[in-house]
Amino acid sequence: MYTNLKPILEAELAAAKENGTYKIERVLESAQGREITVGGKRYLNFSTNNYLGLSGSALLQKASEEAVATWGFGLASVRFICGTQTVHKDLERAVADLVGTEDAVLYSSCFMANAGLFQTFFGDQDAIISDELNHASIIDAVRLSKAERHVYKHLDMSDLEEKLKATAGKRLRVIATDGVYSMDGDIAPLKEICDLADKYDALVMVDDAHATGVMGDTGGGTPEACGVVGRVDFITGTFGKALGGAGGAFTATRKEAAEYLRNRSRAYLFSNSLDTAVTGTSLFVIKYLKSHPEIRERLWANIRLFRELMRKNGFTVSDAQHPIIPIMLGDEKKALEMAKALFDKGIYVISFAFPVVPKGKARIRVQVSAAHTQEDIETAVEKFTMVGRKFGVVS
Repeated sequence: MYTNLKPILEAELAAAKENGTYKIERVLESAQGREITVGGKRYLNFSTNNYLGLSGSALLQKASEEAVATWGFGLASVRFICGTQTVHKDLERAVADLVGTEDAVLYSSCFMANAGLFQTFFGDQDAIISDELNHASIIDAVRLSKAERHVYKHLDMSDLEEKLKATAGKRLRVIATDGVYSMDGDIAPLKEICDLADKYDALVMVDDAHATGVMGDTGGGTPEACGVVGRVDFITGTFGKALGGAGGAFTATRKEAAEYLRNRSRAYLFSNSLDTAVTGTSLFVIKYLKSHPEIRERLWANIRLFRELMRKNGFTVSDAQHPIIPIMLGDEKKALEMAKALFDKGIYVISFAFPVVPKGKARIRVQVSAAHTQEDIETAVEKFTMVGRKFGVVS
């Protein structure tokens, strides 16, 4: 039967290459960091979720080695059989303390945390009301649930309120939103969302993958940044971005909800325990950041500098307060070719096009890190300006 599938795949892949939506995976020959090696050449890396600059560092290598030396390589089991160690419980308590909840449950990825949440709590008597630009993991997780699905316009509180009114008869309703939207860096208005949830007796779920460790006065995420700690019912997040970059995730919630997940969440019950290296290193990172606030201060100084210099050189840059900084180009091919031109000049950035973003909304996404130096940022802006002039983006 593959003879029938092969020509379909070949045609689809050829079309993707023609219209600029084909994804190329470049192979890194180095650890993740402010500089990376590809094809034997060094590049300034402005395309990673390594916001705090810790991934690939000697500091985390040592923490990982110590965790494996203490706890072994892995558990070879799921949590309820013989796969829970002290370090897992310590990390759950540390996460809950960081984001301001009563408890937390560990998952292998935020994709699995989202799947485990919606599938476990919401059935055919319930309704899930989701922002139209939510991450694919939320969209797919909602599809796994038998709950009624509603989508509100991006960040549109009036439309959200209409959806809440329309679902008044449901047993449970939950508003699902990203804390920070990964393609634009815009931040969900969580205070307004929580106010509507209180008004219409709904739950609130926030996927804070791009915010945990970055947003808020202590890195507690968008609930802390928006002043709604304690008002969000479910927070999912990852250790695979700012908090080390390896992987692993969590759902932080109230005590009874965490207990229910440990008993009913299929993504939790039937997955091996989070491996010891990630667990121990993630715990180390959370503790380390508490005593080293200068890392986050350096990150925000770098964000301000990059935005200021890009605007000064004629680029339109949004006011979203996050290290994700999209350079909007619209045309898919232009975005792809401009990213390639930057790559040729030693700047590693990636263009994003359909289906990752809507058609006509292609962009190059820049991600600033605490590891970048002032010289790195000035160099990146210089190269962006040179390439931008070539492609008619700036004069």
